Amino acid sequence: MTANDFRSTTYCDTPFNRLPVLDDSFADIDWQAPWLSHLNQLDYLSKTVSYLSSSNDQRPFTASDDKPIDIIADVLNNALNLQYKDAQSALPSTKPAQDNLASPLTFVSQNALPEGEAYEYFIGTTGNIPTRDNLHDLFNGSIWLTFPKTKALFNYYHMKEIAAQGIGESRGRVRDTITIFDENGAVLVTAEPSIGDALIDFDWQESLVAPRAQWDDPKQINTEAQAAVYIFGHALLEQLVQPRKPLCAHSIVIHVTQDFFALSLSARMRYLDDQVADYMDKLLSKDNVTPRQLAPLPILGVPHFWSDNEHPSFYEDRYVFRSGRRTRT
Repeated sequence: MTANDFRSTTYCDTPFNRLPVLDDSFADIDWQAPWLSHLNQLDYLSKTVSYLSSSNDQRPFTASDDKPIDIIADVLNNALNLQYKDAQSALPSTKPAQDNLASPLTFVSQNALPEGEAYEYFIGTTGNIPTRDNLHDLFNGSIWLTFPKTKALFNYYHMKEIAAQGIGESRGRVRDTITIFDENGAVLVTAEPSIGDALIDFDWQESLVAPRAQWDDPKQINTEAQAAVYIFGHALLEQLVQPRKPLCAHSIVIHVTQDFFALSLSARMRYLDDQVADYMDKLLSKDNVTPRQLAPLPILGVPHFWSDNEHPSFYEDRYVFRSGRRTRT
């Protein structure tokens, strides 16, 4: 990305010698990592964030009133506008709860969140997503770009639960389930039911090892594939900046027809956002919903996610690939 390219897409009113910079943690992101490949506007995000984290001038950028610029909120808003300008459709919005109207989504400074007001309530009533200049909120925003319908559904359920129970020390089972998946979730999409069944049953050999040839490669999409994993949890994406074998996602299984794997990546994500939102709507509506209904998935065991898992011995680590059995719901 050249200086002129950068100025034309971001901070176009900012003198080039006063561009904002991000801290060193952003420079650690491997934008080619397979678990990031599904994110909408990945090319824009990777180029912009990489540029802003590579500057030699590490002085915090400030606006004319001496307040810090909210860099990540600005970057995410540009990505959001580019995405829907290309799609020629309206910006995504909140899912109305109680008497609130749907509000178009936009990323704002964390300072916009009124003191004492619940984060989820503020989003639900304004459409504004408070955003800090850190990795956690960058990845949270990237999931809003990729799964806007599902994220809005989660906010809707947060609003319902807050209205019914208020804000207390315990979130309750519904909000706990949302939070676990929102922070650490993954979606197994498969056209072969036995792969999903094996995952739920902790049968790593039959879900990840034996059917390896049936798994999609994020770097070389295979229309004949029958299984793929897409990460939803933004905290999990943050942790994967420094990958560790024990990292474990909490997953759901979405069954699709073979036609899904013939779709482009962007079409897959549009379809999947609808499917995940429908799945989670049904799950969260159950009286017995609990985070235990999310299936553990050692994320670096996903075929094509990590070079070491090409060897079957990778899955013999009983500390990571634990045995277990659950009651299906």
